[in-house]
Amino acid sequence: MKVSVVVALVFALALGSEAVSVVKREAPELEKLTQYFQDLSATLTRTTQDIVEKLKAHELTGQAQAYIEEGKTQLQPLAEKIQEQLKPLSESMQAQIKPLADSVQAQLEELWKQVMEQTKALAAPQ
Repeated sequence: MKVSVVVALVFALALGSEAVSVVKREAPELEKLTQYFQDLSATLTRTTQDIVEKLKAHELTGQAQAYIEEGKTQLQPLAEKIQEQLKPLSESMQAQIKPLADSVQAQLEELWKQVMEQTKALAAPQ
């Protein structure tokens, strides 16, 4: 990118030296050439600013990724420790809830049987 800026400046200087000789020969063209160089200078300035902004944005993205990786590295052991501590609690809760769930399931099966029997009794010809 620096090379392209340098090439552009060399190109501008070459055009400038050529323009001086043209200006001497053609005075009415002076305003056109002045405007051309002003436009060229403005374009080079905008392009340089755009490149600098893009480089800064790229640098910020890299820094953000580095911070994320660092945070992930620091949080991984904590997450593993919490998981180890919650595993016994989870197993304990599961052991307490399983008999209740089995009881509810048995009651629902019994209720379903009764509903089916009553439905058959209603549907049976009398």
